[in-house]
Amino acid sequence: MLFISFGQGEVVQLWIKPWGNIFIRMLQLIAVPLVLVSLIKGVTGIEDIRRFSQIGLKALLIYMSTTVCAILVGLALVLSVKPGNFVDAAVASQMKESYQHVVNEKMSAAESTSEQGPLSFLNDIVPDNLFAASSNNSKMLQVIFFAIFFGIAAISLPKEKTKAVLKVVDSLYDIILKMVDYIIRFAPYGVFALMAALVADNSSNLSIFAALGMYTLTVIAGLLLLIFVFYPLLVHLFTRIQTKHFIRNMYPVQLLAFTTSSSAATLPLNMETTERDLGISKEITSFVLPVGTTINMDGTSCYQAIAVVFIAQVMHIHLGWSELIAIVLLTTISSIGTPAIPGGSYVILTMVLSSVGIPADGLALILGVDRPLDMLRTSVNVTGDATVASIIDKPRTKRK
Repeated sequence: MLFISFGQGEVVQLWIKPWGNIFIRMLQLIAVPLVLVSLIKGVTGIEDIRRFSQIGLKALLIYMSTTVCAILVGLALVLSVKPGNFVDAAVASQMKESYQHVVNEKMSAAESTSEQGPLSFLNDIVPDNLFAASSNNSKMLQVIFFAIFFGIAAISLPKEKTKAVLKVVDSLYDIILKMVDYIIRFAPYGVFALMAALVADNSSNLSIFAALGMYTLTVIAGLLLLIFVFYPLLVHLFTRIQTKHFIRNMYPVQLLAFTTSSSAATLPLNMETTERDLGISKEITSFVLPVGTTINMDGTSCYQAIAVVFIAQVMHIHLGWSELIAIVLLTTISSIGTPAIPGGSYVILTMVLSSVGIPADGLALILGVDRPLDMLRTSVNVTGDATVASIIDKPRTKRK
């Protein structure tokens, strides 16, 4: 496949690549509705926290904290290793020329922002027109702001007044998840088309695959750090559970998560394991773990941070501090809207890419190796859920 002739390459570009482009467009199409409805559903579901007010608040804070830590681990690794720099200079130069208009737009936006003052970023968060924000993936923070604002207003009203609206939100959420399911079923064909086009464009240069190999190793290193260093350290510092006991008993859960690539499918076993083997109370597991399946995506967040910066490095698109901070914020908040199903992170990743000024077409660079990474990051996600449940139920301060 690496020795594609000119004629064959032309056929790939004309007849195969368009199917990959359709896949990318479908991901972009569903991103805004998914994030909007998921966040509204997530915020309005906080009514359960009124029964477990202390537990719920603590769980949300810890989940968000671990997500931010996971993102920082990913950013630290990708900025240190710089896997995108393994691409040959000629290929990198060609890509830079192809996306020069993106670089120019980012430079213009940066200059405009600096002229508006230090608080200009607030204008990019608060929308003046929801429909305009929804039509532009680079304004996703505005959509997120509206969703959270809407959700807070909804739970502030008596339940009987919002019951009908929340039923509509639940129905929309189910419909959108079904749409995501259809898109993910098309993913193997879309990924094949994108990878075929990538190989056709770079058939005479293997450096892109060397960079892809380094990217894969960087993601694996980040995810393994979370599983074997970060979570055990949290268990050791903040719980009464022995670290070895935690690691040993989480192995079957991690294996199932690795096999299914779905946090939702792993939830029953995770709940059973944390209750029976880790000694976590049923009250905690029945609330904290389902919430974690929805909002705790540490592995996915770490991977997304690495993926976004890697694609920017390959395309020679500079990411400044403002873009890196935006990646942290967007990835943390949008983790609530990541479906707990195989491939669900594709949708959120296209949104994050567009929001920091990187063409969603860059997704083609990483989709070919994404399946095994998806399996591993799901193992990270379920381990994080159990870790947070352990911290809440068995805090170290109770140690005798």
